[in-house]
Amino acid sequence: MRYRMLGDVRVGAIGLGAMPLSIEGRPDEARALATVHAALDAGVTLLDTADSYHPPGGEPGAGELLVARALATYGGRGRTEGVLVATKGGRGRTADGGWTVDGRPEHLRRAAEASARRLGVEAIGLYQLHKPDPAVPYAESLGAIRELLDAGTIWLAGISNVDVEQIRLAREMLGERLVSVQNRYSPAVRTSEAELRLCAELGLAFLPWSPLGGISRSSLDGASDLAEDPEFGGFHRVARARGVSPQRVALAWLLARSETVLPIPGASRPETVRDSAAAGELVLDARELAELDVQ
Repeated sequence: MRYRMLGDVRVGAIGLGAMPLSIEGRPDEARALATVHAALDAGVTLLDTADSYHPPGGEPGAGELLVARALATYGGRGRTEGVLVATKGGRGRTADGGWTVDGRPEHLRRAAEASARRLGVEAIGLYQLHKPDPAVPYAESLGAIRELLDAGTIWLAGISNVDVEQIRLAREMLGERLVSVQNRYSPAVRTSEAELRLCAELGLAFLPWSPLGGISRSSLDGASDLAEDPEFGGFHRVARARGVSPQRVALAWLLARSETVLPIPGASRPETVRDSAAAGELVLDARELAELDVQ
C-alpha cells in the first residue's frame, strides 16, 4: 500500500467508504465486521462513514457504531492506533429512504458531539460538513465547524459536495485545519475537475466518493449479465492486460490524477475490499493512462 497525506496524517492511499455496511442492502453484522477487518489487514487506515448512514427509519449513527465495533473487535489481531476515522454531519434520512440536509450551526454542534460519543473518542479524527444547506449561509455552517475545532471536539475538518468558491471560503475560515474535500468523481463523473485542481494547489486531500462509477461488476462478483460499457472499455482492456479487475484499474487511475487523491471505495465483502486495497500498489504507465484519459 502506498501512502498519502491527509493534513499532517499519513494514511493508506486507498480508504474504505463504509456507507454500504450500514444502509439498506447492508450485509449482516458478521460480514460487515469482517469487511472492515479485511480492509485493516490490507493496509487501509482511513475509514469514512457518516451519522446519516443508517437504514430508513433507523436511528442516526448506525454506521459510526459499526465502525467503532469493528475497531474494538480488531484489537487482538493488529494495531489500530494509526487508523483515522472520518465521519460527516449535516445530512439525515427520511422514513421512505430519502435524504435531508441540515447545516444549522446548532444542529452541527449537537451532531458532532453525538458522533464522538458513538465512536468512543474524545475528538473525531476528521469531521466533514456533508453538504451545503441552501437554507443556511455556508459561512454560518463553517463557523460551527470552526467552533468544533476550537473546542477540541474534532481534530481535523473537511467539506463535501462543494464547488470552488465554497472550498476557498472554507480555507479562508478554517485555515490549515481544513484538510480535505470529498466530492463525487469517477470514470463516469468528472465534473469536479476544477475542484480537484484547486485541492492540488492548496494541498488539500481530495476524497472521491462513488469512485467506481461507470465500471461494471468484475469477476469478483461471479458471472454477470451486465454488458461491458463501451464508453469505459479502456478500463476493461487495461484490466485484462494486467490480469486484475477493472475496479482496481479505476482506483489506480484515480491515484494517478493527483498526489492529493485518496479514493474511498465502498465495499460489503472482504474480497471486494482486498481487491480495492490492492490498487494502492498498482502503478499505471503513461501508455495506459493515455488510453484511460480519452474516456
